[in-house]
Amino acid sequence: MNVPNATEPAQSDSTSRAGRRPVMVTWEGLTGPRLESARLVLSENRIKGSGRVVAAAIEGNEAYNASFELSVGEDGVVSRLLLRSTTAEEERTMSLSRTEDGMWIVDRGRGAERRDFEGALDVNLQSSVLFNALPVRRLGLHREAGEHELPVVWVSLPDLSVSLVRERYRTVSVDERGSVLAFDRGEATVELVVDRDGLVVEYPGLARRV
Repeated sequence: MNVPNATEPAQSDSTSRAGRRPVMVTWEGLTGPRLESARLVLSENRIKGSGRVVAAAIEGNEAYNASFELSVGEDGVVSRLLLRSTTAEEERTMSLSRTEDGMWIVDRGRGAERRDFEGALDVNLQSSVLFNALPVRRLGLHREAGEHELPVVWVSLPDLSVSLVRERYRTVSVDERGSVLAFDRGEATVELVVDRDGLVVEYPGLARRV
């Protein structure tokens, strides 16, 4: 398993502050001109972060720029996701929040909608590899073997539509550097390489860390 050292800290003198560690991560697309970059503050299962996905037009898909702000609680469950997506023709915004009773509030500024999404705890964002880290970290799959099928809230780009999907994660190998996980979403299975923080190093056919 070819896993590099843990993600580089954004500020080395901040790594011990209350167990919180800021990092910067960037991925390049493998199927077209696309970049994803995020600044994250990691603490056990908690994530507080912001980032951006920038994609050029390719094969009939329009160019877009999407930014996000993400909050994940100490239980590893998404509490809030703010999204803004921009194309040449339109700008869209959306907030996605999970309540204490397990409902999701989808708000596009035209009145909020409550959805249950079969009790989903995680969110995945089209063209992003950061969001695969959410169930990996919550379930500890970067540290120990396991197999899980999960309901996940799927957000499409650039239109910010939301739907329910089912994702499967199964450990292929795990060591002190991280793990390799078989992943599928009802399509072909790929093997994700993740580091010891649970962040994706390589997603075959989609992106790799730079």
